[in-house]
Amino acid sequence: MRILVFGTSGQVATELQDLADVMAVGRDVADLGKPETCRAAIVERQPDVVINAAAYTAVDKAEEEEDLANLVNGEAPGVMAQTCAELGIPFVHISTDYVFDGSGVAAWRPDDDVGPLGVYGRSKLLGEKKIAEAGGTWAVLRTSWVFSPHGANFVKTMLRLGKERDKLTIVADQIGGPTPARKIAEACLQMAKSLKEKSNLGGIYHFSGAPDVSWADFAREIFAQAGLEVEVEDIPTSAFPTAAKRPANSRMDCSATEAAFGINRPDWREELPRILG
Repeated sequence: MRILVFGTSGQVATELQDLADVMAVGRDVADLGKPETCRAAIVERQPDVVINAAAYTAVDKAEEEEDLANLVNGEAPGVMAQTCAELGIPFVHISTDYVFDGSGVAAWRPDDDVGPLGVYGRSKLLGEKKIAEAGGTWAVLRTSWVFSPHGANFVKTMLRLGKERDKLTIVADQIGGPTPARKIAEACLQMAKSLKEKSNLGGIYHFSGAPDVSWADFAREIFAQAGLEVEVEDIPTSAFPTAAKRPANSRMDCSATEAAFGINRPDWREELPRILG
């Protein structure tokens, strides 16, 4: 199966290239800020399936670059989906828990009402809407709190700070499921294969690691496994202001993903050793 992946250096894109023989295209070939280049990349390569692992992910900076975020996260995936629909190619796209407002304590289901709190979430939601409007065979995989040995992420930041300090203050009132990028990549590949065989499986799905924890408890587990003696002090989100508001509740109901594709929530604690070395 010929798999075209948008993205080359991101966390999930890197894992996809490690897991499978894919055609990965970067910004030099397909600049998502120029959506028409995405159409050309698909048409020229004639893949069997397309996975979009590229995105604008600078959550705070997006508050100042809404037009660019909408192009990359909204318009470009729409063009990809439209092109795939025209060519009869299944399309898999990665989205985010940021499409929700983070209220309550219940795990978010794929059909729950959305309500993004900032530009990043709105841009990702725009992408979802554009993909659905394109028709064809598609699946959107919403995920959260991504980490891996690659790029910038919470685990790598904690490891760096944990070697420099003996005490850290970490937000404790945001709850979610840390998700290994490698498991997201595996899920995307499984979904792409399944969609090729059964187009009726398309739709919006959720995928996150288990168990759900706070950022503070996530940090504690990282330090414990790394053998770093760091005291973690719980603080509220209000004590750590950011340009973009974060959802307090990022719990995700992943039961539909398991039912449709046989993909279970991974235990993120078991994936930490890959990063700790």
